[in-house]
Amino acid sequence: MNNPAAKSVPAPWPWWDDLSTAVLVTDGELRLVSLNSAAEVLLGLSRERIVGHGLGQWLRLDRSLSSRLRSVLSLDQPMTLRARQMEPLRADPFLADITITPLHGDDDQGAQLLFELNAIDRHERISREEQLQKQQAITRAVTRGLAHEIKNPLGGLRGAAQLLASELDDDGLKEYTGIIIREADRLRGLVDRMLGPHNLPRLEAVNLHEVLEHVRGLVSVQLPLGLKIRGDYDPSIPNVQADRDMLVQAILNLVQNAVQALSDGGEITLVSRVLRQYTISGHRHRLVARLSVRDNGPGIPEEIRERIFFPMVTGRAAGTGLGLPIAQSLIQLHNGLIECRSRPGSTSFDILLPIEPQDAQEAND
Repeated sequence: MNNPAAKSVPAPWPWWDDLSTAVLVTDGELRLVSLNSAAEVLLGLSRERIVGHGLGQWLRLDRSLSSRLRSVLSLDQPMTLRARQMEPLRADPFLADITITPLHGDDDQGAQLLFELNAIDRHERISREEQLQKQQAITRAVTRGLAHEIKNPLGGLRGAAQLLASELDDDGLKEYTGIIIREADRLRGLVDRMLGPHNLPRLEAVNLHEVLEHVRGLVSVQLPLGLKIRGDYDPSIPNVQADRDMLVQAILNLVQNAVQALSDGGEITLVSRVLRQYTISGHRHRLVARLSVRDNGPGIPEEIRERIFFPMVTGRAAGTGLGLPIAQSLIQLHNGLIECRSRPGSTSFDILLPIEPQDAQEAND
């Protein structure tokens, strides 16, 4: 039976990559024929690597889904699946609405299937991201006001202690004024760290893998026995316009946070990947670099998971709760964002940095 409403086989035109919906085309044996950039992001692999291979090699196809795909081919009728949990073998699971349509090309092509995957999680992520940014903006405003109120009396306290020390002849009493001065300086430094970075980034072409390897080297020399740190990089990522020192500090904060969460047998993995057609802070970018710091530790306690980027929130008794907020502030200065995914045995902090085309960068200079 032929379905007159069936679509003709689409050619892989460049405009496919401008779609936010993931689109894949397979032959009748479910071998991938073509896919767009949004589908590459969902599957976590480039089209050059997976076209020509079976869809089941990269996406878990359970018995129910396989049966439905066969019915689309045999009945020659499109099908829509709502809120279907999908499990790529090389990327994170996602929830999606899926439309599967039989295609009719020429005789050489034979039966083909068009998959349209509209990731529901993506909309939830964007909404959660916008809410997080609003909360952080409020927190920064409150923190700045509080810091102003604290730093003024601290300055007076330190000055009075210095004057008192200059009038004292007893070294024992001067030791007490020294304690006052040092503690005032410590509190002032703490307040400054709460406020985050003050300077704008000094942009230059930065090799992200050099930055990741630099941080890995810094941490490796002081890594506790029983812990490992390794890299898993995508060499195709181009240089980005960024402040190298700020990136080093942000990644170092994330890695040190992971080290503190691990015990014997723990492992940290630094991962780099390219995302296409990705939205950050309401702006859609054609290319985004994702730098991930992953560990196999116990995970972040659920009660603080939504607040970990707020100052003074920590799951450790000796922690200051400033490392993650500072890292987030440094990345936001680059129009990027840090996201967190955590469950027992697997935690990932993902730095998302837009990769601007070279001509756009030159236009801004």
